[in-house]
Amino acid sequence: MTPFAPAVYADRRRRAAAQAAAAGLAGVLVTPGPDLRYFLGYTPAADTERLTLLAIPASDDGGSDAVAVVPKLEAHDLEVGAVGGIEAVTWSDGEDEHEVAGRLLRPDGRYAISDAAWALHVLGLQRALPASSYAAVTNALPMLRAAKSPEEVARLAAAGAGADAVFAEIVTRRFAGRAEREVSDDLDALLRSHGHEQVDFTLVCAGENGADPHHEAGDRVIREGDMVVMDFGGLADGYGSDTTRTVHVGAPTAREQEVHDVVRAAQQAGVDAVRPGATCQDVDRASRTVIADAGFGEFFVHRTGHGIGLTTHEPPYMVEGESTPIEAGMCFSVEPGIYLPGEFGVRIEDIVVAFPAGVPGLADTPDAGVRLNTSPHEVVVVE
Repeated sequence: MTPFAPAVYADRRRRAAAQAAAAGLAGVLVTPGPDLRYFLGYTPAADTERLTLLAIPASDDGGSDAVAVVPKLEAHDLEVGAVGGIEAVTWSDGEDEHEVAGRLLRPDGRYAISDAAWALHVLGLQRALPASSYAAVTNALPMLRAAKSPEEVARLAAAGAGADAVFAEIVTRRFAGRAEREVSDDLDALLRSHGHEQVDFTLVCAGENGADPHHEAGDRVIREGDMVVMDFGGLADGYGSDTTRTVHVGAPTAREQEVHDVVRAAQQAGVDAVRPGATCQDVDRASRTVIADAGFGEFFVHRTGHGIGLTTHEPPYMVEGESTPIEAGMCFSVEPGIYLPGEFGVRIEDIVVAFPAGVPGLADTPDAGVRLNTSPHEVVVVE
């Protein structure tokens, strides 16, 4: 992943400090994974059982005196000057790393800690500071990484363009007579050839398998007359792509076309619901209403969308009960579907950015969402 300028990471840490203070927390504890990349631009050479921790104390004015705790044998990998000049505290094998980290924390503080933190370390900190307590970042500060900067949106747009290029190429290849797994392997190779350093999923769901939203590609041979759901994505320059299109081998039947048309209308309604004053659940309601009104409500069995950024699934979630207002820079999927057991399924998915401004290649759109995927939404007929 190409690093951002040091000032970008420093600003993110300041915002985290202010959000933690507003939530009544003592601070944010960041462990290896997407959170550490987000706030420090650093990925340890070896993500082992040894404690690596970035401590960001809460601050009402957004000031940040963040400190990194790193194993001494890995300290050379942390180029502190390149990430804003924060202080680094090291510990050596044989020391109690949780005691070392605990000296930097409030003994009775409540901290948000990365979802990916090892239980070993959460329990170790609790032992070192018995009066302290911890909550997962997703629960305590769910919007911590939700609003993306123009630079982040540009990377997401590039990842989305790569996924669109994959779709344009895959539909020129033969489907009939090949196993789902073969097409899935093609998608994997194509994503890598179009700029993805990591492939997270390449779902290919033919015929009745399309009725399972998370069916893994297997040995089922694709046949003439099959509806085929393809859901694929990964990371390009550190940021995610995730798109779904449903194609048909040969001409679809009237029923298949009807279901696809309903999903397409539901997906459009979800995108149209992204407007000032809307909440995340409004997107879900808009898509779900279209499907329910068409008589397929019981066959839409998942949320309408999820956030995307340094991971392909992260807050915010487009789901009933999520009353968080949609903010400028939020990026998330809109992916309604209908799944008819024993028959077929249809899903259409785009990544949408809310109210973008200042993003190269995208028009400033202060009152709507903009799709980052532009491949065809109608049924594409393949051979």
